Amino acid sequence: QVQLVESGGGLVHPGGSLRLSCAASGFSFSLHAMSWYRQAPGKERELVASISSGGTSDYADSMKGRFTISRDNAKRTVYLQMNSLKPEDTAVYYCYVKRRSTAYWGQGTQVTVSS
Repeated sequence: QVQLVESGGGLVHPGGSLRLSCAASGFSFSLHAMSWYRQAPGKERELVASISSGGTSDYADSMKGRFTISRDNAKRTVYLQMNSLKPEDTAVYYCYVKRRSTAYWGQGTQVTVSS
């Protein structure tokens, strides 16, 4: 079965950096686009970044220039490098894949940006 396991969240000061990882299993990782979403308290889940099977990336406007999504197909892992973090980046970050018209989510990892 499809499994997505996120890691790398934590508490960071404003201006700091974190790298999230999502380890995937149960499907042909290299053939699927992968995405990161986030959900802040009281807000809807929103798309952060996506990367195609060929490595083309796309970002939400507010993340462009600060966040970088990447993938390592040999490790079946997708990453989200987050720099210049702001308090408004505080959220639970989720890994996402759609396979055969079914959406799969990881359990999420908490990112808190606070002084």
